Amino acid sequence: MFACRAIALAMLTDLYAPFLLTTLLIELTPGPNMAWLALTSASYGKRSGFAAVSGIALGLGLLAAASAVGLAELATRSPFVFGLLRYAGVAYLLWLAWKAWAGKDELSPDIANQNALGAWFRHGLLLNLLNPKAAVFFITVLPAYISTAVPIAPQTGLLSASYVAIATAIHLLIVAFAGHAHGWISVGDRSHIIRRIFAGLLAAIAIWFLFSTA
Repeated sequence: MFACRAIALAMLTDLYAPFLLTTLLIELTPGPNMAWLALTSASYGKRSGFAAVSGIALGLGLLAAASAVGLAELATRSPFVFGLLRYAGVAYLLWLAWKAWAGKDELSPDIANQNALGAWFRHGLLLNLLNPKAAVFFITVLPAYISTAVPIAPQTGLLSASYVAIATAIHLLIVAFAGHAHGWISVGDRSHIIRRIFAGLLAAIAIWFLFSTA
């Protein structure tokens, strides 16, 4: 019991509350991830959005684990590796935009929910693994809120889990609100028009992503 209490005290330092506030402000700042989730949920429905959020959460968790063993630090300290991640993320978004433009699937709940949930999960996962800004957070921002006076490992685990939890909660809210527009979008010929708009906006997000990670 005393060992568990000691670990808990080591995790809850005076820096924990400021870290939560910083994370909340960062996640509430509009960015490519937020825009992509809103577009996905509005165009393909809330279930697709929730699947994408699950992939994003897993991607953030994997990046947190990678940063713990130094893999993310290697990526962020090497301009070449960082550039590869950035351009790969942009290329992936452009590929999604092309699929949306050229695709023949209707934006109906049946189509979106039959076999596509796994695909949206993979999209969310890959977009986060190919997002160097997430790796930068775990390497540059998170360590600033770790106290060296107590064991570091428990603090790192708590801060990483808290970041993933806050980001996921905000993403779920975005999906819930944006998903309300799906019913209107999927009526009649609107789906074809919206799909083309969706493709154009995805391409714009790709460019935004490129310059925001420069």
